[in-house]
Amino acid sequence: MRHLLGIEPLSPADITAILDLSDSYVKLNRSNQKHTNALAGLTQVNMFFENSTRTQASFELAGKRLGADVMSMAMQASSIKKGETLIDTALTLNAMHPDLLIVRHPHSGAVDLLAEKVNCAVLNAGDGRHEHPTQALLDALTIRRRLGQLSGLKVAICGDIAHSRVARSNVQLLTKMGNEVRLIGPPTLVPSGAADWDVSVHGDMAEGLAGVDVVMMLRLQRERMDGGFIPSEREYYHRFGLDAEKLSHAKEDAIVMHPGPMNRGVEIDGEIADDINRSVIQEQVEMGVAVRMAAMDLLMQNRRETKPGVML
Repeated sequence: MRHLLGIEPLSPADITAILDLSDSYVKLNRSNQKHTNALAGLTQVNMFFENSTRTQASFELAGKRLGADVMSMAMQASSIKKGETLIDTALTLNAMHPDLLIVRHPHSGAVDLLAEKVNCAVLNAGDGRHEHPTQALLDALTIRRRLGQLSGLKVAICGDIAHSRVARSNVQLLTKMGNEVRLIGPPTLVPSGAADWDVSVHGDMAEGLAGVDVVMMLRLQRERMDGGFIPSEREYYHRFGLDAEKLSHAKEDAIVMHPGPMNRGVEIDGEIADDINRSVIQEQVEMGVAVRMAAMDLLMQNRRETKPGVML
C-alpha cells in the first residue's frame, strides 16, 4: 500500500503483518537501546489540525526512534490561519520533498484528499468521524497481547459511537478478524446505519456487556455535537458509564479499554480505569508507539519496493 488511510483496504493478513512487526517494536521500546535506522535519511512531517496528546506524541516518538528527521507543524500558527487552502498547504509541503506525512484533520475525507495531491506516503492520524486506523491497530495489538488471540472474541464498544472514528475503525478491524462486535449506547449516539456494520446494537449496558471479553469505552465528543444528545452527564453516567455493577455482566477476566482522553465519572469510574487487573488503558498508550513505528516502517518498505532506487 502507498498510504495508510483506513482499515477498510487491509486484509486480515495485512493486519497480522502489522501487528507482528509491532510486537518486535514493543520489545525494542522496552530495551535500553530504543533506536533503529529503519527510516534513516527520511523526513516525516506531522500535521495536526486538531488537538492531540497521545497520537501526536507517539507519532513523533515513533519517527525519532526509527531514525527519521521529524518536523511537527504548529497548524494553529500556519498559513492556514491566513486563508491558505488545505490543498495549497499540501502542495507547498510537497515541494519540500517529505517522505511521510502524518495528518489529523477535523473533516472526514480531508486526509484522503491530501493523499491525492502529494508524492509522499500519507498516514491518517484521524479524520473527522471517518477513520483512525492506527488507533484500531494499537487496540488490536493490546487485545492480542493480553488475551492471546484476536479472533473468536466478544467485544463491546460503548458510548458515543455516532461521533467516533475510533469506533468505526475498530468495528472494521475486529469484524475482519472474526470477532463478535456489540455497540452499546443511547439511540442519539448510535448511527442510524449501524445495523449494517455486521454488529449488534444494544441500548442497555447489562444486556450488551453480558459475557463479553473486551469492554471498549468511548469519550463523549462534545466538540462534534451540535445539539442535545444526552440529558446530562450525570444521567449518562448512570445509564452508560462503566462502573463495577455494569462490568460484572462481562466475563470475570474481561479487559477494559479507552482510547483517551478519559472523562472520569462520565464514561468510566476512576477505580476501574486504574485497576491494573482489568484496565489496559496504559498498555494501549504503550502499544501506540510500537504500532506507529511498524506502520511507518512498512509504508516506507513498500515505497522502496515499488520504486527501487527512488526516494520520494
